[in-house]
Amino acid sequence: MPSTRDLPFLAELTVVRHGESLANAAFAEAEAHGHDPQGLPARDADVPLSGRGEKQARRLGENWLARLPAAGRPGAVVVSPYVRAGQTARTALAAARLDLPLYVDERLRDREMGVLELLTPAQIRRRFPEEAERRARTGELYYRAPGGESWADVALRTRSLLTDLHGRHAGERVLVVAHDATLLLLRTVIDGLDEAAMHATPPARNAAVTRWVFQDRFTSRLVDDDEVGHLAG
Repeated sequence: MPSTRDLPFLAELTVVRHGESLANAAFAEAEAHGHDPQGLPARDADVPLSGRGEKQARRLGENWLARLPAAGRPGAVVVSPYVRAGQTARTALAAARLDLPLYVDERLRDREMGVLELLTPAQIRRRFPEEAERRARTGELYYRAPGGESWADVALRTRSLLTDLHGRHAGERVLVVAHDATLLLLRTVIDGLDEAAMHATPPARNAAVTRWVFQDRFTSRLVDDDEVGHLAG
């Protein structure tokens, strides 16, 4: 019987958080000035990139993707179905003048927050004080907002995704464009983080690159950690 170590596996996995979105910008503005964010779509899935986010996506393409040696480029791109992730991937590919297969996978969507969707921490404390208290008491790994997901829920779907990527793209380099929560839970699954390490890991920065090289399906090496040098200038 073949060993699990003989299972097919990726050569390399690179995960990029989308560029700055309108919600990222609106939340920062709201927190800085003490008001509620304005002008956002009704659904988190429909939030597009901000102007700054579009520039970040172009720099990702021009300063990182285009400068990879031919042998080091990804062979496929897998993206979240959310607008901002797709915009980031397509803008970067166009800027790098690369024509790569692009696949959408719903398991890469951002963490669903249910009744708390697109609310700032201040809005949550004001509108749902009991949920803010329960969230603080339970912790993100297990806290599930009404109609939403916990980190543990996201880990289940990212684990399933990773298994499929290993099988479908064995021996290949794959680029994933998704969200900070998705990246955190992929990192948890790949690196085996416990709850304390998960909470200690800062959110990925917009358009940052995180990359693993695999020796087999269960052994990997983190070679780029939230790298944003390509955004300089």
